[in-house]
Amino acid sequence: MKALELKDFHQLVVVDRDEPMVGPGDVLIDVVATGICGSDIHGYTGENGRRVPGQVMGHETVGRIAALGAGADAYGLAVGQPVTFNPLISCNACEACDAGQQQHCPERTVIGVNPSIVSAFAEQVSVPAQNVVALSAETPIVYGALIEPLAVAFHAVRRARIGAGQKVLVIGGGPIGQSVILAAIQEGAGQVLVSEMDPARRALCQRLGAQALDPAAGPLDEQVRAAFGTLSDTTVDAVGIKPTIAGALEATKFGGVVSLVGMGSPELAFNAYRVSTEEREIVGSFCYNNQDFRDAAAWVDQGSPVLAELISREVSMDDADAAFAGLASADGTAGKVLVRLDSARNN
Repeated sequence: MKALELKDFHQLVVVDRDEPMVGPGDVLIDVVATGICGSDIHGYTGENGRRVPGQVMGHETVGRIAALGAGADAYGLAVGQPVTFNPLISCNACEACDAGQQQHCPERTVIGVNPSIVSAFAEQVSVPAQNVVALSAETPIVYGALIEPLAVAFHAVRRARIGAGQKVLVIGGGPIGQSVILAAIQEGAGQVLVSEMDPARRALCQRLGAQALDPAAGPLDEQVRAAFGTLSDTTVDAVGIKPTIAGALEATKFGGVVSLVGMGSPELAFNAYRVSTEEREIVGSFCYNNQDFRDAAAWVDQGSPVLAELISREVSMDDADAAFAGLASADGTAGKVLVRLDSARNN
């Protein structure tokens, strides 16, 4: 099969790989499309150390079932079904898994991050049946590649306890910030405001239902007060660097919540008095649990037209390296870029 291999940092090449083995309880998926995640871009550039040369990345995926391993049909799956998969694999036996918090599993691994697993920037991928989620044949199939980032957003919104009528600030209007906007609205937020430097992304976020501001136009807390009449109840930092966490703390009311989902930097310095003396709460958010993923899939399955706004363009495997390079240099792409993996298979 054809696959996109990270030959070296800043270099993706199309290679031939053996077709994946389909063991007992596994599902072989013919991949239709895989989204380019921000973490994939960081892996491409070598910025975060979470990807290595020789790896086949990719975890935001949709496809159709090509084959079922022994026992996989017990999960109600059938050849030909459109599906996505939850890339977070957990042990299903520890205290965290028993509590439904698979993202806390000490044995967790993530398909697309673990370099030993040939992942979804390939024509086929083999995954455990228990991680496969069947999708409606009535919904545009490429929407399935949006489920994973939406699950990240649902988890971040729930960790921050965003609910009915809240005033929510989202810092960063890239694909995760865009997904957070939709998740916050679905969870009942009253008003959503996004802070984003790029005008194309601000426009996209407005189409998703948020108000948008330019952080360069003035102090963030003053702009938030002007928009909301007060500071935010909850702020979701979808960037995760020193200036954004500082802005998040300043723009959130006393006693409010800051959810840190962006992973722009592994170490952040911030004003601790903004947390202690003003009783703000910083909440970390990583990945999702199985329920978040299923809920995101169920919402996508409804086929809301707003989902089309999240996809900026689709590229072929041959054009993927150029797409990665463009995204790494901030080429102005507002939303998600999908790599089509079915075109090579069908030629």
